[in-house]
Amino acid sequence: MSSDEKKPIGRILLKRRLISQEELDRQLATQKTARDGVPLASRIASSGVVPETEVLRALSEQFGVPGIDLNQLALSLEHLDMVPREVAESSRVLPVLVREDRLFLAMGNPQDKRVIDELEFVTGRRIYPYVAISTTLEKTIRDAYDAKEQGQRHYIGPSAPRSAIDRVTGGGDGPHQDRRERESVQPGGAPSVVVDQQMAESAAEAALSTTDFGEMGEEVSRVEMLTDELRNAAGLDPFSASPRTSASGKRILVVDDEEDIRKLVRRLLTDRGHAVMEADRGLIALRLVKEETPDLILLDAMLPEVHGFDIARRIKGSAKYGAIPILMMSAVYRGWRIAEDLKVNYGIEDYVEKPFRIADLVSKVDRLLENKPGTAPPHDPELINNTAARYLEEGIGAYKNGEVDLAIGLLKKGIAIDPLAYRLRYHLALIYGKRGQFYDGITELERAVDLNPRHFPALKNLAVLYEKAGFKNKAVEMWERCVHTSPDNETRESIKAHMMRLL
Repeated sequence: MSSDEKKPIGRILLKRRLISQEELDRQLATQKTARDGVPLASRIASSGVVPETEVLRALSEQFGVPGIDLNQLALSLEHLDMVPREVAESSRVLPVLVREDRLFLAMGNPQDKRVIDELEFVTGRRIYPYVAISTTLEKTIRDAYDAKEQGQRHYIGPSAPRSAIDRVTGGGDGPHQDRRERESVQPGGAPSVVVDQQMAESAAEAALSTTDFGEMGEEVSRVEMLTDELRNAAGLDPFSASPRTSASGKRILVVDDEEDIRKLVRRLLTDRGHAVMEADRGLIALRLVKEETPDLILLDAMLPEVHGFDIARRIKGSAKYGAIPILMMSAVYRGWRIAEDLKVNYGIEDYVEKPFRIADLVSKVDRLLENKPGTAPPHDPELINNTAARYLEEGIGAYKNGEVDLAIGLLKKGIAIDPLAYRLRYHLALIYGKRGQFYDGITELERAVDLNPRHFPALKNLAVLYEKAGFKNKAVEMWERCVHTSPDNETRESIKAHMMRLL
């Protein structure tokens, strides 16, 4: 839904019977003559005609994302390190929570794709946008950054419930915690939000089912294999299991969205006897790593779909692929400090700036491919696969026995060994979803869909979790993908009817 297609806020408030037509006309007349730049929703909330929380619910419906009540916010100020103050003030964004590879962001305009894309690239994290009342957001940004500059560790909103304060400051929940405080704690570690309950309830009919676990199969990491077209694009023979090399050559994956760069690097490396695979975007790169397990990866930092930083984090965080050396390339990030930060934070072995000197690139490739004395021997792939399969089987068994924490722990151990194991991520996501940890479930299902983009159960459950978390637009996007992968016409028509209710 583009900003031009979203419903006017006045129409939503009228539909909810929160404002009369006469009062709305009066507010619109004031808005038309005002020169202060205050959006209509903020003006209505400030006037007291409609309670701010109800305006926030209307904004949530308008933008299709959850609304966040910043008055109830309790914020650890270390999260502000993710976004410089000048960026936060100019773009009207506030980082409210950081969780591993996720950044929860309060925004005046959660459909500002330019800001979201830039912050995802700079931070290396997936952005979850929330909509906030613009005037409240501007004040909170100012107050929170002022508090940080004064050396304070926390920002506490004027109406923050005791439970939210205790979570941030480390205090415990008291025995008399009231209902309002309990309800402000959202599953999965997300910030306190105001979600349209009608939207959440509409997902109930498609709730996660225990039958989605299916039967155990022999292949722990089942993925959708690359098509012949994609194998050709990668430089692979559709009829050959793997690329050919010379006696001393290695298998090298070159990941860059610039075709000229890939052609240049391919020519350099094939002339030296290496077999080169190519990927022009992140998801294809991950699937090539899974299917072909290269000896070296040349990885561009800026890529479509999945950023190079995220690819590096996924690969280096695993026992199965962590030993593959990565040479990162970038025309954006420069200087030796950047190179050192990438090595420390993402585990890459080396870094080269674009445009690069051919001699420098070849030298770095040769050095990374050397089998240096003292280097740890490669892990046994069969042992790793068997271990990951055992964690999957034991994890599902623990879940069926009611040992949910044990099941989550076992599946996470399997993922630590093989982060590209599709079924481990899929089943972990289902457990998170059943437990109410919607954001954790979304993260795992997104990774699963990356690996198997046409698996209907994963797409369906991802759509359900997006609905439950209040991301209506993302839910609709997933349901649309479900239409094209649904197993039968009856299911397809049921999904279409559900989408019409959402829209």
